Amino acid sequence: MNFDYVLAEDPTIFEEENKIRVVLCEPGENARIAEIGNDLKSLQDAVGGLIEVYYGLDDPSCFIVCNEEGKINGLEPCRGIYDNDGNIIEVICGPFFICSEREDGEFASLSEDDLQKYMQEFYRPETLVISNDNIAMIPYDKDLGDELEI
Repeated sequence: MNFDYVLAEDPTIFEEENKIRVVLCEPGENARIAEIGNDLKSLQDAVGGLIEVYYGLDDPSCFIVCNEEGKINGLEPCRGIYDNDGNIIEVICGPFFICSEREDGEFASLSEDDLQKYMQEFYRPETLVISNDNIAMIPYDKDLGDELEI
């Protein structure tokens, strides 16, 4: 699957404007590439509250920024995070975004390759299912209006 978006000839142009390009995931919505401000208020606005950094991705230079109180405040489950065997290890509640990190520790835009990688990995929305004390996140295709079969 190839995701269409506008490519900048110079990706650092976003950082000069104090903006970063991220993969943004919201409950019930397909992931999308977004440009967000790289200041505390803009980052908090993107996740709907206090920010928390989650280092659960396979690339240590990329991470998830989510709402620190998403579960406590009852935000809707958004996506699952899985181990290498496909087992769910975390459920992110509420909106979140995936970004990279500069050498100085500041948030940074994802590379073109990482934009494609994480768009593919997180594109489809998921819904939380609890059955026989097991938790699962089931992906569905929002564009096709798929009915969930549980």
